[in-house]
Amino acid sequence: MTARFSYHPWTVEELVSGVDKGTIRLPDIQRPFVWPNSKVRDLVDSMYRGYPVGELMFWQNQDTTHTKAIGDDSAKTQQASLQVVDGQQRLTSLYAVVKGLRVWRNDYTREQVIIAFNPLTKRFEVPNAATKHSVEWIADITSVFASAFDAEDKYIEELRKDPKYQFDRSLKRRIRTAIANVEALKRYEFTAVQIKEDVQRETVADIFVRINSEGVTLSAADFILTWLSVFWEDGRAQLETWSRNSRFTPAGLATALDEKVQWTAINPYLKFEPGQILRVAVAVGLRRARLQDAYNYLRGRDPRTRSIHPEAREKALAELQVGQEHALRPLHWDEFLKVMERAGFRTSEMVTSNITILYVYALWIIGRVEFKVPIDELRELMARWFFMAQITGRYTGSAETRMQQDLNRLDGLHKTPSEFAKVLNTQIDAAVPPDWWNVTLVNALTTSSAAAPAYVAYIAALNILDADVLLATSKVKDWINPNRRSVKGIEKHHLFPRDYLTSTLGIKDVKHVNQVANYAMVEWSDNIDISNEAPTTYWPAQVAKKKIESARLIRQEQWHALPEGWTAMSYDEFLTARRKIIARVIREGFLRLGDPNYEPDLGHLVAAQVTPLLGLPSFEELVMAGVIPAGTILTPLDPERQTEAEVTEDGLIKVGEHICEDLDRAAKEDGADTGSGWDYWAANLTGTTEPAPVALLRTRPIIDSSHVGDDGP
Repeated sequence: MTARFSYHPWTVEELVSGVDKGTIRLPDIQRPFVWPNSKVRDLVDSMYRGYPVGELMFWQNQDTTHTKAIGDDSAKTQQASLQVVDGQQRLTSLYAVVKGLRVWRNDYTREQVIIAFNPLTKRFEVPNAATKHSVEWIADITSVFASAFDAEDKYIEELRKDPKYQFDRSLKRRIRTAIANVEALKRYEFTAVQIKEDVQRETVADIFVRINSEGVTLSAADFILTWLSVFWEDGRAQLETWSRNSRFTPAGLATALDEKVQWTAINPYLKFEPGQILRVAVAVGLRRARLQDAYNYLRGRDPRTRSIHPEAREKALAELQVGQEHALRPLHWDEFLKVMERAGFRTSEMVTSNITILYVYALWIIGRVEFKVPIDELRELMARWFFMAQITGRYTGSAETRMQQDLNRLDGLHKTPSEFAKVLNTQIDAAVPPDWWNVTLVNALTTSSAAAPAYVAYIAALNILDADVLLATSKVKDWINPNRRSVKGIEKHHLFPRDYLTSTLGIKDVKHVNQVANYAMVEWSDNIDISNEAPTTYWPAQVAKKKIESARLIRQEQWHALPEGWTAMSYDEFLTARRKIIARVIREGFLRLGDPNYEPDLGHLVAAQVTPLLGLPSFEELVMAGVIPAGTILTPLDPERQTEAEVTEDGLIKVGEHICEDLDRAAKEDGADTGSGWDYWAANLTGTTEPAPVALLRTRPIIDSSHVGDDGP
């Protein structure tokens, strides 16, 4: 078999010169980012010690249409004859250190790679406070490569200023030898495996994949990106550029590149990776969600014979190019961002799955470009689709399978707006039928995770409904704004304050305390002001302090799903009631997405709960009815307090030697600083193992003994 490669020696100086002249170029089949500085330091240190640092691999190829220069392309004067297949990180790192150039980092920022050197200890180091403030260190070895003589003179001059160093011939020789050995790194010799010119591009790509997959699991996206680098390098470059630019504002990128930039894909939801926007292009152009299937299709591979057909490959590439053109079109992306905002999702913290954004964007493009859905109609439809997909987790788990099903439903349809809308609306109705809102969603709100899709959907619904922040005149959507910069914004306030639950009611389970049904969005200052008071104390005080007029207060209670009489409810009863209302608020927000003119019917939400706790019995009535019999021992809910109070025959409470006429006075007699004695005491009832909060006993039905005969009620 004819050999496809040969071995050739290259010194660092020859490699740098080849890159400078443009005879060595980088085919864009690798991510063009260098190692961290610490890894560059280790590379230089190994070379200094004469250790082997691995081979390079080049491809002998005169075709520059699929190549990309390392460093400054303006300096390239000769036609490329060698393209780097493997060793890009080492070669780029060495070139940057020798030439003192800035490189792109993994986060797409630009930085100069600087390595310091100590000639006395022969150590290399990434600059730190110690190296910067010590005369023993040469700050940057780039100065040695530029002129070892000048670097030596400057180093000795600085070292002489420190009286602790006694210069003699031996010390100077040590310094000169150490610096000369750094300069000699330019003559360090690499072995390069050179693939011959007649080897086909797909074979080179296959070689690259095999080399870089050793010990690493490559994704289907990595395979496609490699394939693009060989057969459509401009397309790969577009994906890389889009991803990089999504991290910068136009002004920020203009500063980084020192050139005019008018637009970037920056957004409040995600910083793109090339494989992510590739997924959109594949879905739009190839109608494929499974990237592995797309990879085989792009290669022109027959699924039965497994052979490659160049004409099929060209057809697939043309389809992908169309899809990518639409995916990267600035107008399409900007319009889609309005869909996200319309759906009530305004920040990355509100999105539980980035792939949901990608797939909904792909469907948006298909609806806009192929089915010609009017922009206003499409925005409402896709906002509903995103809301549904987010709250149901449509694209989590088997995301590719579900998206492929959604794409397949669009096949064979008449390309009309009504057909597109019909398919999507049918799926929306199937995903969230009426029972889903009343049962599944309510159950999903039994969680302490503020990132849970159900709770995030509630915040989105508040944005859609233009809801006020609780106890304030500002809007929730104005605070949840990625462009707003504030030291303190709105916070998730515990309607039953955390300290009150733990200290007064004795609820220690953190997950129980932090149930999302106990959260409400309030301004930071109000949250501080409320502190740890009981709801029966702080709520009327806050309402009075804020002077919120009646109609507005009712509206806020509706938006924030406050059950009627909630301050007097037991904690668990409150959670149960509020989950139902939250679910209905979410549905009202969702219904508004279906019709911009829809007026949410929130008026019935407060009343449509458990029976309002009006006309609650007094403590005396509970004693007379036998709910809390005379002689019952009352103890504080706070386990750290050891007081025992006794219920008297006339419904009074004896605390020590004092008789108190109600629970509030009894709590104060015990030295408690609390607003309600109902929330302070628990009753030790006969036949129970745990004390029962008297506030809970108050909510239980009282059987009127006057209607009880000998045979029972």
